[in-house]
Amino acid sequence: MTRFLKKSLTEIGESPYEIKFRGNKKIDEVVLRVIDFDEEQLHELQLYEFAEINKYIDSDSVTWLNIDGLHDPSLLEQIGKAFDLDRIIVSDVLNTDQRPKIQEYDECLYVSIKMMRYNEAEREVVTENLSLVMMEDLLISFQEMKGDVFDPVRERLRKGKKKIRTSGTDYLLFALLDIVIDHYLYILAQLGERIEFLEDQIMTDTSRELLEEIGDLKREINFMRRNIVPAREMIHGISKIESDYFVDVENEVHWQELKGNISLALESADGYRDMLSDMMNIYHTSVSSKLNDVMKFLTIFSVVFIPLTFIAGIYGTNFDNIPELHFEHGYYVMWSVMIVVALGMIYYFKRRGWF
Repeated sequence: MTRFLKKSLTEIGESPYEIKFRGNKKIDEVVLRVIDFDEEQLHELQLYEFAEINKYIDSDSVTWLNIDGLHDPSLLEQIGKAFDLDRIIVSDVLNTDQRPKIQEYDECLYVSIKMMRYNEAEREVVTENLSLVMMEDLLISFQEMKGDVFDPVRERLRKGKKKIRTSGTDYLLFALLDIVIDHYLYILAQLGERIEFLEDQIMTDTSRELLEEIGDLKREINFMRRNIVPAREMIHGISKIESDYFVDVENEVHWQELKGNISLALESADGYRDMLSDMMNIYHTSVSSKLNDVMKFLTIFSVVFIPLTFIAGIYGTNFDNIPELHFEHGYYVMWSVMIVVALGMIYYFKRRGWF
């Protein structure tokens, strides 16, 4: 997904049912991985032939099919036909710039959300689109690239954790979304540490580099917030689904927990955004205050020299009749007067607290 919305002129007016990849190719080959499990057994494998999918279509156990790579529309169309998915679902999966959403169909539940990772090297948040299709005994996840984000869920399945092995696809859906939301909170915590560090520096450091870092952090927080807000709407939308077929009553508590986590993520993003705005204001106030101090010093310096310049100007004139010019100690008297005037003004300014 691009960090900012980009839409080609050629896409305007296209049918929403058109099977076309709208995004950036992020891996070379599409990878299909399957975990088929029930309470007693688990089979995990990578599929190399499309025909291998057929044996999981009517499986009595729970099947998690994960597809890494969305740049092959023909393959995804075959997957859609194999599992009898509505054509518009496949079209939505191929649109990586779409807004997070949830859509209920007769045969499945479709969920779209943005996964986020923090790139330490570039110090920026990167996203990819995640689409999830949930049926009675099947969950299909579509990712833009291969990664280890869901490895904790796979590990729980491998270790035979009873809850995830026996609670059906709606709990598996919750587990995957929970990983996504936990990454939101983790990234916000990483950015929060940088923000709190800068907050301690802001009163003493007014360098240009500090201002640039505040700006970078604000841009990342705003970018995250733009993705968290619709994700929150989507998570809250799941709880409004009336069909017991999709969300088991026993798992309702977990969805409530997910709603709490996504709300916490949004509140944290809003809080950090406000902190950065305050820090930006403090920075500009500090810079203005220092500039005022400099201008005050220069003004006082100038004011002190105004009477001295006046005295020097009078005795620098070219008139013939200037009585003091013939006074034996006139030069020393002039210096004395100038020094007394300068010190007197400095003392007066000091008493007034002007510097």
